[in-house]
Amino acid sequence: MSTPPSTPTMRAVIQDRFGGPEVLRVAQVPRPAPLPTEVLVRVHAAGINPVDWKTRAGSGMAQVLGEPPFTLGWDVSGVVEEIGFGVTTLKPGDEVYGMPWFPRAAGGYAEYVTAPARQFARKPAALGHEQAAAVPLAALTAWQALVDTADLRPGQRVLVHAAAGGVGHFAVQFAKHLGAHVIGTASARSHDWLTKLGADELVDYTAVRFEDVIDDVDVVIDLVGDGHDRTSTRSLQVLRPGGLLVAVPAGVSAELGEAAEARGVRVSAFLVEPDGPALTHIAGLVDAGAVAVEVEEVFPLEQVGQAHSRGETCRTRGKLVLRVAP
Repeated sequence: MSTPPSTPTMRAVIQDRFGGPEVLRVAQVPRPAPLPTEVLVRVHAAGINPVDWKTRAGSGMAQVLGEPPFTLGWDVSGVVEEIGFGVTTLKPGDEVYGMPWFPRAAGGYAEYVTAPARQFARKPAALGHEQAAAVPLAALTAWQALVDTADLRPGQRVLVHAAAGGVGHFAVQFAKHLGAHVIGTASARSHDWLTKLGADELVDYTAVRFEDVIDDVDVVIDLVGDGHDRTSTRSLQVLRPGGLLVAVPAGVSAELGEAAEARGVRVSAFLVEPDGPALTHIAGLVDAGAVAVEVEEVFPLEQVGQAHSRGETCRTRGKLVLRVAP
């Protein structure tokens, strides 16, 4: 049962050690209180991202969070419960969504979170909390990579690896919205769906080598990395001179940087940041019908371990979400 707002504790998922999904457990922990400029948000749903299970296992953002115990989760959608001194942009009762504190601990797998008010935005009116919780980290990653890092322009050709995933399906839609020619890599089962989202060309990476059928690309949004079949390095071959590879999951190794320089192309590491104004813009796109949100499955908070196991298969379409509020 959900913890009433009047009590000083709340349900949260904690882990006491690094390891597999079995280390995650639900416990009663102290409820946070907002500091000046912060809001207390009652979480209705929390999104699950690859960085979550990587951090749980001891990689990902484990160096930032430090040793357990800690609570994972950066994607949240919920309702403002209380505001700290100085907050004027939000008020109790507002429905909000956000990616607070990333990459520092946010504790999103819990009934309440606190964070600076401007790291949240009003959630898309067209979405319920479970869909809205799937948006912040994935959509901000796609938006910031395309807009802020790549400065994508109309008419440019963009290749999105893992186009059917959480970040990928947003990147396809944002790139199309920005006027680009969108190419995606995905298994054949997702091609019809991605075409509806706006992809102009799709390559079944299980059947052909993408570098054999794609060329003259301005921007590659690489959501896979060299850890899988040297995807980043192979992607350099499809870029036109001066083109840009945005290496999202693993950054730019010395070898990748040298290979890019030798080919006359550019590479950039990337890490998403909290961005309330961008979330407001994204909510507008969702409410206008320009962007769809794909949630493959919603798990109750107590099944967080099963949710992580499902995510680690890397075969989901769109996002997985935890239902926090009953």
